[in-house]
Amino acid sequence: LRDITPAAENNVNARFILLDKARPTAEEGPQHRKCLALAADETAAVHFQLWGDECDAFNPGDIVLLTDGIFSYDRNQDAVLRAGRRGRVQKLGEFCMNFVETPNLSEIKWAPHPSDPKNYAAVSVVSPYSRLFPPL
Repeated sequence: LRDITPAAENNVNARFILLDKARPTAEEGPQHRKCLALAADETAAVHFQLWGDECDAFNPGDIVLLTDGIFSYDRNQDAVLRAGRRGRVQKLGEFCMNFVETPNLSEIKWAPHPSDPKNYAAVSVVSPYSRLFPPL
């Protein structure tokens, strides 16, 4: 996970464990339910957005495989990892995976890279710990 940066492309392929999950919200009706989870692997952590039936299908402790995911900004301008329309997410197993909780890539302030404005670079760390999911 540590190598991902915000982009408008479905190019993230990763295996991670879900550490925590917030309650689902239905801001625009039940068909648009979403919930935020804290995902991590052995290199970094990130906020992972679950949509619709995914909110019920995945729980803390699940090991997840994300194929063609996207790490970008949501409507609240928070950087989140998600499957998006083109990506795919599936459960591989439970509970047995090494992980770290820092750095949390969603807690980093990103800005266009000076030499390549199409790519982003880390500018500063918003918090050494997740503001939404306190350390375990």
